Amino acid sequence: MTEPEDGPRARERTGMDRIHITGGTPLNGVIPISGAKNAALPLMIASLLTGETLELVNVPRLADIASLSRILGNHGVDHMVVGKRPGQTAETGQTVRLTASNVIDTTAPYELVSTMRASFWVVAPLLARFGEAKVSLPGGCAIGTRPVDLLIMALEKLGAQIEIDGGYVVAKTKNGLRGGEIRFPKVTVGGTHVALMAAALAYGTTVIENAAREPEVVDLAECLIKMGARIEGAGTPRIVVEGVSRLHGARHEVLPDRIETGTYAMAVAMAGGDVTLEDTRADLLHSALDVLATTGTEVTSTESGIRIRRNGAGIAAVDVTTDPFPGFPTDLQAQFMALMTLAKGRSHIRETIFENRFMHVQELARLGAKIRLEGDLAVVEGVERLKGAPVMATDLRASVSLVIAGLAAEGETQINRVYHLDRGFEALEAKLGRCGAEIRRVRA
Repeated sequence: MTEPEDGPRARERTGMDRIHITGGTPLNGVIPISGAKNAALPLMIASLLTGETLELVNVPRLADIASLSRILGNHGVDHMVVGKRPGQTAETGQTVRLTASNVIDTTAPYELVSTMRASFWVVAPLLARFGEAKVSLPGGCAIGTRPVDLLIMALEKLGAQIEIDGGYVVAKTKNGLRGGEIRFPKVTVGGTHVALMAAALAYGTTVIENAAREPEVVDLAECLIKMGARIEGAGTPRIVVEGVSRLHGARHEVLPDRIETGTYAMAVAMAGGDVTLEDTRADLLHSALDVLATTGTEVTSTESGIRIRRNGAGIAAVDVTTDPFPGFPTDLQAQFMALMTLAKGRSHIRETIFENRFMHVQELARLGAKIRLEGDLAVVEGVERLKGAPVMATDLRASVSLVIAGLAAEGETQINRVYHLDRGFEALEAKLGRCGAEIRRVRA
C-alpha cells in the first residue's frame, strides 16, 4: 500500500528539509494572503455538528490542515477537495467539502490528537451531537503547557459528565447538553470555540462571559449561524447562544490570515521595500499595524489589501506587550522581536499569553542579536547588522521569525527543522521569492 504524500514518512522527510536565505535584498511586489489556519481548524471541526455538507472556501494548504483532515476521517467524516477553477494557482485556497453523515467513531486517539493540539476541540461537537466523546489529552507543544482545563470546565457547565481515564477525556451526557452560564477566569480562544460548538446544540440558553474576541471566534460564530445556530455577541466579551435541535449544511469562506499578514508586513519592514499584501483586511490586526507604523514603516490600506513600505530609513525601537484581541497578538511576538533586533535603541517585549514563548531568542542570538530575558520580558538592544548562520526552528512562530531575520542578515542563513513552517505558512518560499527574496528549500 502506497503511503499518502502527507503521511508520517513524508512528514519525517519534510522535517529534514532546510531553508537557505541570502539576505540583504529588499522585497518588492505582491503577496497574496491565505485563509486563516486558526479559523479553518475550528470551522472544519464544526462539520461534526451536522450530517449535511459543510463547504469551506479559502482553506489554506498546510500540514495542520492535512493532519486535521486525517483526524476527522478517523471519525468517519467524508472529506473532498474541490478541483481548481480557471485562473487559480497553487497558492489559491482550497475549497473543501466535509460531510459527517456517517460518524463511525467518537474516539480521538492519542496518536492523532498528539499531532495537533487544536484537534482536541472535536470533544465539543461529538458530545453535543452524539452524547459521548473519548478524546486523548493533547501531546506536548513547545509553547508552555496550554492546559485544557478551561475547555473541560465549559463542557461541565453545560451538564457534561467528564472523567480523565488513561490519558483520555471521557465525556458523556444523559439527555443532551443543557444551556448554562460559562464564565472564563481568563480569555481563552480554544475554550470559546468549544463553548460555542457545544452550546449550539444544547437545550436552552448559554451565556459565555469573558469570551475571546478574536476574529477567528467571530468567523466560527458566523459559520454556525449559517448552519442554523442562534448566536449573538460574537466579537464581544459576552456571547449568548440559544440552542437548536439540529444544524444543517452551509457554505462559508475562511477569513484572511491576520498572522500571515502581520508576518509579511514585518518582513518588509525589516528587509525594506514596497509590498502589497492582497486579499487581507487591516481591521483584523489594527494593533500590530499601529505598532509597525510607530517603527517608521509606512502602512496604507488599499482596495485589495494593505501596502507596506520602508525605504531605508532606520527602524525605531518600540515596546509591546502581547494581549488577547484587540491587543498585540502573541502569534506576532517572535516576528516583531526579529524586527527589533535591528532597531535604533532598546525595546521591551512582554509576553503575557504563553509561558516559554521566547525559544527563538537563542537562535536570533546566533545571528548577532542582543536580547536579555527577565522572566516574561525580553529586552532587545538593537544592533547595526545581523550575520547569517545555521539556526534551528523550535516552533511555528519562532521559525518564521528566523526567516524574517535571515532576509535582513548579511550572508546566508540556514534554517533547519522547517516542518514547523509548513504547519502554518502556505507557499512561503514562493511568496517571498516572487518579491525578490533569495530563498530556497533544500529537500532531504
